[in-house]
Amino acid sequence: MSNIRKLAGQFKDLEEKLSVCTRCGMCQVVCPLYAETGRESDLARGKLALLDGLAQEMFKNPDGVSERLNRCLLCGSCQAGCSSGVDVIEIFLKARSILAEFKGLSQTQKLLFRSVLAKPELFNALSNIVSKFQPLLTRKVNQSLGTSCARMATPLLGNRHFVPLSTEPFHQKTPMLDTPPGKSGVRVGFFVGCLLDKVFPRVAEATIQVLQHHCVGIWMPKNQGCCGIPALSSGDVPSFRQLVQHNINLFDAMQMDYLITSCATCTYTIKKIWPMMIQSDSREVTEKVNALSAKTMDISQFLVKILGVSASSSEKTSSRKKITYHDPCHLKKSLGISVEPRMLIHADPDSSLVEMADADRCCGMGGSFNLHHYDLSAEIGYEKASRILDTGCNMAATSCPACMAQLSDALSRCKSTIQVKHVVEIYADSIRE
Repeated sequence: MSNIRKLAGQFKDLEEKLSVCTRCGMCQVVCPLYAETGRESDLARGKLALLDGLAQEMFKNPDGVSERLNRCLLCGSCQAGCSSGVDVIEIFLKARSILAEFKGLSQTQKLLFRSVLAKPELFNALSNIVSKFQPLLTRKVNQSLGTSCARMATPLLGNRHFVPLSTEPFHQKTPMLDTPPGKSGVRVGFFVGCLLDKVFPRVAEATIQVLQHHCVGIWMPKNQGCCGIPALSSGDVPSFRQLVQHNINLFDAMQMDYLITSCATCTYTIKKIWPMMIQSDSREVTEKVNALSAKTMDISQFLVKILGVSASSSEKTSSRKKITYHDPCHLKKSLGISVEPRMLIHADPDSSLVEMADADRCCGMGGSFNLHHYDLSAEIGYEKASRILDTGCNMAATSCPACMAQLSDALSRCKSTIQVKHVVEIYADSIRE
């Protein structure tokens, strides 16, 4: 009975938020999934209409409701362009959690989220084991992009061109850091994130290099956990809360001026999703989450707004690097950060920025969406790759490791030699040269 009452309260909260939607259809113009499928049910408007009768539909056809809700990139394009101010992401995440609580998680989800992801030490150990066996199961397909594909067809890998796990994750190279502020007088916490740690350690290394270059003190505790968004996106609120608690135990807002990440999704999750989903927790936990949220910044935002990094004054007569920039959805649409990453490119005297068409159009990654709906994800990724190729650039930059993985896949399948880098790598290269 207590569970039914709890669900009833959650339904009521959703109904209040749903009432704001006028069904105007503006989301139709910006939804990357609808552009591929043309299906009303793939629109935010279609899903919100479904959620209007969630209490009834959930009992009739929970699997059908779950399938429709999960066909979403959670890119925030619809929310950013909504004239009515509908909190679409919050509604979808909470609806998924209601469904997961009603249906229960699959055994695979329980194993992945509760037994592995929510236990950072075990997650690290298993990732290390998998990375050692990668050469037996995969083969390289694009040297320039560093992508591989499966040696034989598998349901998970299929025909993907993926960036493999690093043979030496960042946490092995640099388990922790605790340095005082130098001339900058600033001390930051560095939240590494799963993809930087296990797939793109070079980006984490570049982040440390630029912070040290600017004499910034760094607090990077060992045994960091995931930000929790993979679990939450699948409706697993308990694992999400466990990871939030784990990370706030490591990072004390009073010990640093800012909390820095080089992952757009981690930045967005800590800054927006943590406070949104932890409101019902204890006062102490809520206060810690809100304090960390207020201090969280993307690395490019921190370098430009706080440390004053600006465009190079050198004359760019024949730049060796022609770079185009892809705006991660969570950075531009959800946090309004788009100028600062470009400023890091402009800060390199040997780089010139060539804007692509629709630079802020979603690349199609969408986390778990890419796993469950790879064909759709790949089609959206191909559209982004086409826009990159049209610029004639020799490097594609972005601010999100998930976007880096998606762009690498799409460009590799196009047999391109265009490199994919994080903007902090480009800036780190410029200060080393």
